[in-house]
Amino acid sequence: MTGRNSRVNQCQNPTGWLGRWVLRNMNSRHSKVTDWGLSRASIGKHDIILDVGCGGGRTVSKLAAIATQGKVYGIDHSTESVAMAMRTNKQWIDVARVEVREASVSRLPFSDGAFDVITAVETHFWWPALPTDLREVLRVLKPGGRLIIIAEVYKGAEAFTSKAAERYSEKTGMALLSVEEHRELFTDAGYSDVQLITEPRKGWICCIGSKAPVS
Repeated sequence: MTGRNSRVNQCQNPTGWLGRWVLRNMNSRHSKVTDWGLSRASIGKHDIILDVGCGGGRTVSKLAAIATQGKVYGIDHSTESVAMAMRTNKQWIDVARVEVREASVSRLPFSDGAFDVITAVETHFWWPALPTDLREVLRVLKPGGRLIIIAEVYKGAEAFTSKAAERYSEKTGMALLSVEEHRELFTDAGYSDVQLITEPRKGWICCIGSKAPVS
């Protein structure tokens, strides 16, 4: 396996000592884009939140600090990620404000309409079946609930990282989408009030979609 492919694989599914290093790096490197994206969406202090692909758990911790009277769940398909996310959020877990589980976005272990907000930071381009996974996320949203996808690369951005990700997307398997392709993805999956916010020079994108309220 080449050095590049090894690093890509660790980003997608962290394992072992290298995976732990990647997760610590993610917790640090993704912090600014996470803050930027979360600032675009109103999150209430009573909200019940799910972070899909929680990685090292930094986003879960940020969400727990916002939803001070709610609860935050994190899921990841990587055993190493779940272990680190639990260490990162030990203080929240000890007071039952956070729960972290090993699970796949393709089969979420939650009942219909369980969450007010669902977040996904730097992960959706790795999901195994993006269109159907978006519908699975929609299933566990409450009517009126919102999905917030945040990433630091997207197709067509001016940033070097985005251009590099596009160049190697066939080799890495990343499902990079343009702004309009993100809009179509959300709309086709059944989301309403879709918003797309970008910082093209940084390569940042924030996609927000809502589950229609019960009429």
